[in-house]
Amino acid sequence: MSPRLTRLSDVTGPAALPAYDPAAHGVGIVHLGLGAFHRAHQAAMTDDALSRDGGDWRIASVSLRSRDVAAAMAAQNGLYTLIERDEAGMRGRVVAAIARTIAADPAATLDALCDPGVRVVTLTVTEKGYGIDRATGGPDPENAAVRADLETPDAPAGVLGLLVAALRRRREAGAAPFTVLCCDNLPHNGAFLRGGVTGFARRLDPDLADWIARTVAFPSSMVDRITPAATGATRRDAEALTGCTDEAAVETEPFVQWVIEDRFPRGRPAWEAGGALFVADVDPYERMKLRMLNGAHSMMAYAGFLSGREFVRDVMADAVLAARVRDHLGAAAATLAPLDGMDFADYAAQLQDRFRNPAIAHRTAQIAMDGSEKMPQRIWSPACDALDAGQDIDAFAFATAAWMRYCRGVDETGKAHDLNDPRAQALSAAAAGEDAEAVSDAFHRLPNLIPPALRDDRAWRAAVGGSLSTILRHGMKAAAAGRHAGGGTVSDN
Repeated sequence: MSPRLTRLSDVTGPAALPAYDPAAHGVGIVHLGLGAFHRAHQAAMTDDALSRDGGDWRIASVSLRSRDVAAAMAAQNGLYTLIERDEAGMRGRVVAAIARTIAADPAATLDALCDPGVRVVTLTVTEKGYGIDRATGGPDPENAAVRADLETPDAPAGVLGLLVAALRRRREAGAAPFTVLCCDNLPHNGAFLRGGVTGFARRLDPDLADWIARTVAFPSSMVDRITPAATGATRRDAEALTGCTDEAAVETEPFVQWVIEDRFPRGRPAWEAGGALFVADVDPYERMKLRMLNGAHSMMAYAGFLSGREFVRDVMADAVLAARVRDHLGAAAATLAPLDGMDFADYAAQLQDRFRNPAIAHRTAQIAMDGSEKMPQRIWSPACDALDAGQDIDAFAFATAAWMRYCRGVDETGKAHDLNDPRAQALSAAAAGEDAEAVSDAFHRLPNLIPPALRDDRAWRAAVGGSLSTILRHGMKAAAAGRHAGGGTVSDN
């Protein structure tokens, strides 16, 4: 049996090694949300920065809930194998940017956030992990973690409570605040997190809230790298690449993108060494990615899952579904303002090539999770703009209908699936029934979900109802083929 990956000197395979001595660099970043994406993206690009420019920029990575990944990382002194896959094969590297991990330990997390050497806090916790009410921009009073942390602010466990408590302690100790960098796929994610943090602080101490608003930077960022869940094959390939057993190995695609608003008062790693782009305004890049890549991903997830396509690559191998993806990318691109240096047609072609990558096993079920949190920015925001501009809304209506059908919790073979959504109970209830108009009405009546501009628009409601009726009566493939079979549409008669 191979030895466990615990030291760089353990590596005997062809995997590339960092060009720096990890022990010579201190911790300057705390990351909340230790998962596969963090290891494939921010940690890997921090590894590139350390290899090129050095600095005390290693990471203390926190798993807020699960202990398994953090324990595996701890047993390996933070080392892990990152595998890139494409048609040409696989390549591996050992990443050493993570200095230590913290497993579901709020007190230890707070101590790490209060370390004066920490200058940046990054986060990948998904939208529901923040406890922020999208409608108000402040903390969600219905969120259990928010309620608990407001009651016991000195012993927080949630994201907002931890950040505010750490900033309060740093202020009291005379230590400079850290920069807070959200790395989740959310519109205006810097402003989103700033509103949640300052709103939480204001409920406890208005002076502290004002200090945070004046002194703490919340730059926005846009991240992109397809990272499927690790499998047994991931671990076997990691062993072949390193000669070591690696229980924390991650696999991903070669493509990586990180666009960051360059506001870091206390400095930052040289992330451009890994390909990061620093700009004055992230919003147009973020909008492009959310509407094109993420929007197409959501449509693919629901249409593909329901029609028996386990992986994204399987969706792209189906001519009818692939045509739907192409249509969706075109419709999303039409809602975007021109962006210097970006050709949306080229970007759409690049995305389709990435989706087809046969070496990446990205499950449609994985993408389908948390639909109520993703649909507003991925599907309904561009749908609103398309309506205003008199553009075709079919692609967005089809994606919405596919999601509504998915929310029934059973696929077209009768097999049940878990919605994995914070509003699962309400969504499941709305999806029940065979009458498309009644189901659509039930979804459009749900509070704080589908925007009123769509809810009250007859053309939108007719488009959603028509797609949903075809899905319910003829199946997902028939609905997807509606605009491509013989150039006509599928009849409901």
